[in-house]
Amino acid sequence: MALTGRLGLLALLGAALPLFLPAWWALLLLWALLLLGVVADVALAGNVRALRFHRSGDTGVRLGESAQVALVVENLGTRRVKAVLRDVWPPSAGATPRTVRIDVPAGERRRVDMTLRPTRRGDRKAVTTTVRSVGPLGLAARQLSRSAPWTVRVLPAFPSRRHLPGKLAKLRELTGQHVALIRGQGTEFDSLREYVDGDDVRSIDWRATARRADVVVRTWRPERDRRIYLVLDTGRTSAGRVGDIPRLDCSMDAALLLGALASRAGDRVDLLAYDRRVRARVEGSSRTDLLPSMVHAMAPLEPELIECDAAGMVSTLMSRVRQRCLVVLLTELNTAAIEEGLLPLLPQLTSRHLVMLAAVSDPRVSEMATARGDLAATYDAAAAERARADRRRLTAELRSHGVEVVDAPPDEIAPALADAYLALKAAGRL
Repeated sequence: MALTGRLGLLALLGAALPLFLPAWWALLLLWALLLLGVVADVALAGNVRALRFHRSGDTGVRLGESAQVALVVENLGTRRVKAVLRDVWPPSAGATPRTVRIDVPAGERRRVDMTLRPTRRGDRKAVTTTVRSVGPLGLAARQLSRSAPWTVRVLPAFPSRRHLPGKLAKLRELTGQHVALIRGQGTEFDSLREYVDGDDVRSIDWRATARRADVVVRTWRPERDRRIYLVLDTGRTSAGRVGDIPRLDCSMDAALLLGALASRAGDRVDLLAYDRRVRARVEGSSRTDLLPSMVHAMAPLEPELIECDAAGMVSTLMSRVRQRCLVVLLTELNTAAIEEGLLPLLPQLTSRHLVMLAAVSDPRVSEMATARGDLAATYDAAAAERARADRRRLTAELRSHGVEVVDAPPDEIAPALADAYLALKAAGRL
């Protein structure tokens, strides 16, 4: 049972009745009438306990898009139920409408459609469904809260997919599927052809030349069926926000673009999310199943406010990857975390694998470095320049250990990482 605001207002007015009518029985009579009204309302209100809830609709949606979830209200009672229904979801689910009026005759069903526009990744679960049926006098109501479980998984937005057609066009040029065949790149033999100006003399096939009247060169194609291992750092540094976007989300976007591109190139792509333990893993997926597997594995990931265990991450990689592959570590160029955690372990990792580190830079730091408006802005500029210098020094140190470094703002990190992959493939380094 629930009491309404109308009952409270009448009780408040009744409290002032002795000022106008001193007789004590008048106040007692008013309270008796209100009590009878409450009893009548509860008796005549719809039987909400006879209602049953069923759900259907979308179970997954990409961040930035909308999902439709239906709530079916079934009346198993013998009386019509007129009520106000509130379907409660977390605020980040963006569920609308918040409340709706329903009229369910006995033995029938009514459907309530909800639209969800989530603002965060992850699993968004329905909390509870509350139904309130108010009596004819509006003094009291029957109210019931019951769970109607449903989960909508909000997948990463993948805004960088707009770059995929352009990167695939470059890939087709490298693999010879385009008219503009790139010569002399890769290490897998493709075919023989006549020498033309500009060819690398090291590609001349002297035996074939000796059998012909013209100079003949070998053409090469980039390798296929190589292994790419994407490693997402889900430690504390991934929780930092660049603008309105967490670094982890930017890293996910870059990993999705690289995974889609590499799978189209015929390479095998695996994913590992790690901080102090394995948070998600995708291994052995086919080309068609790779992106769905990656987005579903990434969707529930949240940054952990703990330092990433670099030793554990490297140990996990070395135990799972025996043959040489490209390890792409998506993390932050944090001086303390890299120097104390990853740097001492790089020789062990680079001796067996080609390592690439991708980090998201903050455009705000560059803006601060150029500000000179007042004393505070000058100090901010000095701090920003110091941070940039530390980042450049750390990048140079990583490259001296044979690590490829991609450092770019949020809007550019995904295409920059894809270009770095294509450059390695074109140079025959994979």
